[in-house]
Amino acid sequence: MEIRQYGPSAPGTSPAAAPPPRHRRRWPLGVLAVALAGGAAAGAVLTLVPDEPERRAVPPPLAGPRAQPQALALAALTSGVPAALPDLTALIGQQESRVRARPQDARAWAVLGTAYVERGRASADPANYPKAERALTTSIQVRAGGNAEALGGLAALANARRDFASAKRYGEQALKLTPKRWTAYPPLIDAYTGLGDYAAARGALDKLMALRPGAAARPAVMARASGVYRDRGWREDAVAQLTDAASTARTPPEQGAYLTGVGQLAWERGDREDALRHFEAAVRVDPGRWSALAGKGRALAALGRADEALTAYRAALAGQPDPRVTLELGELYESLGRFSSAREQYELMRERVERAVDGGVDEELLIGQYEADHGDAQDAVVRLEEEWRRQPGIEVADALGWALHRAGDDQEALKYASIATDKAKGGGVRSALYAFHLGMIERETDRPGPARRHLQEALRINPYFSPLRAPEARAALRELGDVPDEPLPGEDG
Repeated sequence: MEIRQYGPSAPGTSPAAAPPPRHRRRWPLGVLAVALAGGAAAGAVLTLVPDEPERRAVPPPLAGPRAQPQALALAALTSGVPAALPDLTALIGQQESRVRARPQDARAWAVLGTAYVERGRASADPANYPKAERALTTSIQVRAGGNAEALGGLAALANARRDFASAKRYGEQALKLTPKRWTAYPPLIDAYTGLGDYAAARGALDKLMALRPGAAARPAVMARASGVYRDRGWREDAVAQLTDAASTARTPPEQGAYLTGVGQLAWERGDREDALRHFEAAVRVDPGRWSALAGKGRALAALGRADEALTAYRAALAGQPDPRVTLELGELYESLGRFSSAREQYELMRERVERAVDGGVDEELLIGQYEADHGDAQDAVVRLEEEWRRQPGIEVADALGWALHRAGDDQEALKYASIATDKAKGGGVRSALYAFHLGMIERETDRPGPARRHLQEALRINPYFSPLRAPEARAALRELGDVPDEPLPGEDG
């Protein structure tokens, strides 16, 4: 597949100077292929280190309900919790005016850049990321020494772009400046996880918990702990932490985010009804929680309520045009036999990936997953091998194993699929998709016993994990048949 390099996006409305050129690998336009098994990835909460004396370990309380929108957004950012999208936009307008009036205000630039990052995540609009980079880089230029605010923003930006090596570098620099700030740890946890360093992620969480953040920060810390526990396969602990976080959250966006997380955990274990309840609760408290609407569509589809599911997905994408959710909707259409509608969604997905790449996002994982199933499997292998060298996380191991399988190299595929499902090598997350991939690869390598076990495991974890792949798992199990009735050792003849 042709590789092209592009310079930075054209300057937007941000008054900052443009950063140096960034080289990005593109996904050239080509013949659209149909369907991909995938899931929506949840984004992490953005954090900004407050510019306060070091002795203050607890973030200030959030502004009350009558506060100005920009004050609410600023309080949320400095407290490490989600902010409402309209409030973020109001804060950005305020900060743009401030930096024009006071161009040497490093903290104002840092707040502006951080707000751009969070708006990019909340809206799935990657055009915010070059603006964020310009503002944060300007903050560093204005105050190069001891600028933890800008470094924390750059770490969050790198995580949003899936550049985990840069996120680690910026996050560790920020942590050195503010080792007792709890908000310095979440970006590092995300970066370590993306790089496949699960021991470092757990160590960062331990240090975060040892800080004993105050009551105001506790829900966000519990939510962070839930993510690490989930990646270790500690489902009950993950649910408990996130449920407590939702019950003690102080604002609708914060509570909506944590309820959405509880719903996603329920979905991952195949509890459709519980997942739907939590997704609907999240939308009630925070109507702009688009990821909850996508989750609602996922749960409704699993319950056989296809028309309602399609409506929920379309509403989610109207507010947050995430390419992964677009892919999910395309798969749902395909599973229903509505192939023309599916093709439309896959084309939209490709366009949204292109826009994300323009914003500096590393979408090689998603592109590789797509190509492995429906395009050039060998190109997928090349892309994903490069991604594995740069940031060897569990998700990349699974995708690379599947791409190798689709390209016909099942022995090498087995190695990576095993990494993705091995607690000793990975994070320990229990994933129906990973188990499905491993089982299908084992079936092709003449390992019927392990193949049967892992395909059964996939359906035990979540019988509804994909509208396209779950039926494939059942069909493969029927083909494998029951366990052969073979004689025990010593009973021959």
